[in-house]
Amino acid sequence: MRFSINWLKQWVELDLSNAELAGKLTASGLEVDTVTPVAADFSDVVVAKITACGPHPNADKLQICTIDHGADESVQVVCGAPNARAGISIPLARVGAVMGEDFKIRKAKLRGVESFGMACSARELGLSDDHSGLMELPQDAPVGMDLREYLELDDQAIEVELTPNRADCLSIQGVAQDVSASCQVRLQPLEVTPAEVTVDDTIEVTLEAADDCPRYVGRIIRGIDPAAATPLWMIEVLRRSGIRSISATVDATNYVLMELGQPMHAFDLDKLQGNITVRRGRSGESIELLDGKQVELDDSLLAICDERGPVALAGIMGGLHSGVTESTTRILLESAWFKPATISGKARDLGLHTDASHRFERGVDPQGQVRAIERITQLLLDITGGQAGPLVHAVSEVHVPVQNPVRLRHARLNRVLGIEIAAAEVTRIFTDLRMQPQFSDDSWTVTAPSDRFDIEIEEDLIEEVARIFGYDNIPAAHPAGELNPGVISEGCVSLRLIQQALCAAGYQEAINYSFTSHSQLAQFRMDEHVLPLANALNADLEVMRTALLPGLMETLSRNLRRQQDRLRFFETGTVFVQRDSLTESAHVAAVACGNAMPEQWGLQARKTDFFDLKGDLEAMLSLRGEDSALLDEVEFRPAELAWLHPGQSAMVAIRGEDIGWAGSIHPLILQQLEIRDPVLAFELDIDLLSKRETPNTNIISRFPSVRRDLALLIPEKINFAEVRRNVIDLSGDLLANLVLFDLYSGQNVEKGYKSLAIGLILQNVSCTLTDEVVDSLVQNVVQGLEKRLDAQLRG
Repeated sequence: MRFSINWLKQWVELDLSNAELAGKLTASGLEVDTVTPVAADFSDVVVAKITACGPHPNADKLQICTIDHGADESVQVVCGAPNARAGISIPLARVGAVMGEDFKIRKAKLRGVESFGMACSARELGLSDDHSGLMELPQDAPVGMDLREYLELDDQAIEVELTPNRADCLSIQGVAQDVSASCQVRLQPLEVTPAEVTVDDTIEVTLEAADDCPRYVGRIIRGIDPAAATPLWMIEVLRRSGIRSISATVDATNYVLMELGQPMHAFDLDKLQGNITVRRGRSGESIELLDGKQVELDDSLLAICDERGPVALAGIMGGLHSGVTESTTRILLESAWFKPATISGKARDLGLHTDASHRFERGVDPQGQVRAIERITQLLLDITGGQAGPLVHAVSEVHVPVQNPVRLRHARLNRVLGIEIAAAEVTRIFTDLRMQPQFSDDSWTVTAPSDRFDIEIEEDLIEEVARIFGYDNIPAAHPAGELNPGVISEGCVSLRLIQQALCAAGYQEAINYSFTSHSQLAQFRMDEHVLPLANALNADLEVMRTALLPGLMETLSRNLRRQQDRLRFFETGTVFVQRDSLTESAHVAAVACGNAMPEQWGLQARKTDFFDLKGDLEAMLSLRGEDSALLDEVEFRPAELAWLHPGQSAMVAIRGEDIGWAGSIHPLILQQLEIRDPVLAFELDIDLLSKRETPNTNIISRFPSVRRDLALLIPEKINFAEVRRNVIDLSGDLLANLVLFDLYSGQNVEKGYKSLAIGLILQNVSCTLTDEVVDSLVQNVVQGLEKRLDAQLRG
């Protein structure tokens, strides 16, 4: 919301500096974003009038103007503006005027003709971007008067960032009402008197969608002057509010929008056929909007229709073919209340954002439509002339929202704010906020005004008291009370430990949006069972993610394009899978690319491979506190996944239950992302990963361990995990550890076999192991592997 301070002062009697006002607004919850001058810095620019205008003898595009600037003698100015002509009033920068910081107007000679000053455009004065010609002032502008004084340019514009619940402040009236309460100054409310009805022209309005539009107020005005000029004061108010002047009728609707917060629309009555119906759109209908955009309607859009079809999108924008033009003499004014839920998100779906949709989405005063239409009628009759018809008021009272009383307990207020506020002070605050407080039994029953529909519960009233009383007046105090320590379950690994383990392994945490594009998920073949967003911000953020990998790969690709050649990222977050019902699960994922180790002199550079990733993954899995080498709980099983390199991918399982996957990203995906080096990745379900048995202590043996190494020939198709399972099963309780220290295939090894060298570390907690016991156990292991796996002991 943008407004000028001078305009605000027409509503409230302020005795604050601009800086103090900005601070007060922010302190009361209306955060000030910018405070900017309404015009450029200039001096000695006056209102002037061109009395004569003739061609330049030496230049076709220049004219010699004689300009009256209020002095005893007129001045001669050479001007190249195409609209320079005798009889118009303009701003004139006299000789000696300063424009900006250091540009001084001097007497000059242009193509042999002397020029004493500069006729100014609006852009040269910092009033707009229009540089098409001279800025034309009203004919009655007093010649010789300082332009800053005439236009009241020693003013500043304030822009406030409003939270969605404060739609009441999307008008100068709303801001003034809030400032009146927070600064305790008198409000000068706008007096709106009903217009005199001089013609009987009327139109019938039918509310087919009464739940979406329970109130529609209209009025016909005939005989307006389409060539009437918008008064300068209105142009300036709109300009300082960030709105460009278009025509008197359109400017009046925009002015009431900024003044009262009620969006308005004007139809060219001669372009309408029959009566007005407010209804949902129908399949096959279309409308061309004022901006030229063609929109296909369906039942999700609310439309204003005549007997031929839609003439406006309710709460968003009017239609081009029913809009007012420079020849319009009869208009139908519209002032309606639309249900916020009906309008919300519809403009964004169409790629639009209008002042009307911005307000209707947040909500406007459901009782303000008649007042707004009387106000615009008053303005139009003064500016364009014409004759007003009677009000057309279609309403479904049962669907119009009403304010319910809200109860506030005095003790609750003081306890939440941590300060004792007198009841009389609280009553004053509510009264200043135009609420209707009734105090009894140490509590208030408060009914908020119709434009404060954000007041629904007791906490809303506490917030109102706090911000008007002043947050700075509430003393800071440390929290008091007893806190019960949280219970840390030993039956799971905390998310914090998982994150710390990955950081210790050299990964950096990334945080990506939970929503992404359908095309990005499709790139990884992860676009099944997606949950689409009802009101997507844009096409790149249209669905909820089904996995963390696509977002991490995008992060990796972005960093690689910025000359980062060794990258490790991980992310923890929620993924969403929509089947018969929505499933949300917490995942942890990581990606790695580049060299295995940072550049150094001690090790030869090599690329990260699957076993580096597997090592990082096993280090994280070791947080479960169990010896996976002996309990045989973690398994990597070959798997074919669409986003992973064939033959370089695996499912990760704990005790036979899949918890995720790990492997190398498919080359086609890397090519699409323009990544040249291999990328290793994994993604696991945190809930499954974090489960563990309650840790138990084991006796530490006082007796020495014994190691026996075995060299085995194993069929090529059998992986080490299967060998390990069988060795653990055959060894019994004496096996303390099992290590694989050599893997060989090739010369001197039978085709179809591979050589594994394993070490068995044996230990007893109650005695020293004898050779007989150890030899018997080793023989049992070898014989068991021969039977189960077709293994052979190498001699």
